[in-house]
Amino acid sequence: MNDEYGNRLRTVLEYIEANLQSALSLAELAEASHFSKYHFVRLFSALQGQAPMAYVTERRLLRAREYLRTTDKTMLDIASLCGFGSLSRFNAAFKKRYDTTPSQMRRKMRQPSNLRQADGKIREEAAPMESYDGTSNNHRGFMRRVWGMNIEVMELPSCNVAYVTHVGSYLDTYKAWGTLGAWAENHRLFPPGQQFIGISLDNPGVVDEDGCRYEACVTVPDELLAAGSGNSQVAYQMLPGGLFARYKFYDTIDKFAFAYQSVYGGWLPDSGYEPDDRHALEFCMNNPATDPEGKAKVDLYVPIRRLGG
Repeated sequence: MNDEYGNRLRTVLEYIEANLQSALSLAELAEASHFSKYHFVRLFSALQGQAPMAYVTERRLLRAREYLRTTDKTMLDIASLCGFGSLSRFNAAFKKRYDTTPSQMRRKMRQPSNLRQADGKIREEAAPMESYDGTSNNHRGFMRRVWGMNIEVMELPSCNVAYVTHVGSYLDTYKAWGTLGAWAENHRLFPPGQQFIGISLDNPGVVDEDGCRYEACVTVPDELLAAGSGNSQVAYQMLPGGLFARYKFYDTIDKFAFAYQSVYGGWLPDSGYEPDDRHALEFCMNNPATDPEGKAKVDLYVPIRRLGG
């Protein structure tokens, strides 16, 4: 991994450890990383194996277990010291993670037969995870060659699009595409003259599934902009161009999240680039319903800039 990525992520992990008692937010962690909030979530999740706030909760719970084992602090004090905000939130998070209450775990940990085992286990778990820098130089060199064959850096021009917004599960975006497709057909907007582009505005690993926002887009000619869409569900916007990393995906749509993980966790950290503040674009290259294998062909464009540029 590029030292810059490692240093930024290490800074975030250290910031979390130093501020577990505080009400940490995604925006605060993204600021510490010097990545935009949108891209920080994807990078952190890809490199650490879990979403930022899930990692924070895990660290809070491990600190709480240490307090249970080594102190006589009250549950209310522990909840406050570990940043849970209230005793009820602490109890709920603890029960969900360990399937027992803090009081029950304290009693179990303090039984003579469990003292040594609990001490070793907690000490082992308590060290912050640093999975991002555990790869050998030889393996990183091999992976750079693999990504070099699968990812292309290229410029895209700005373009005007008509779009329909969907809020809900990303598995249900066909509803927005149905509305947009009917409008596009009425205006005779078809490939290859026009391109159909999806924009996933939220990360489902962070935002509740029902709250995920998505935009189904189709490029439009200038003369159509002046005439207006004529449909209250269809709006216009301009997608900014610039430098992108293109990853070609061809698989069932339920595996599309792996495309993001491949770029953010596999290619970016050693690429010499970093994501900028534009949204990633998902160019739809086929209709999965008519594909012989029922697979989606998508060109994923991740917006990038030179690292430190």
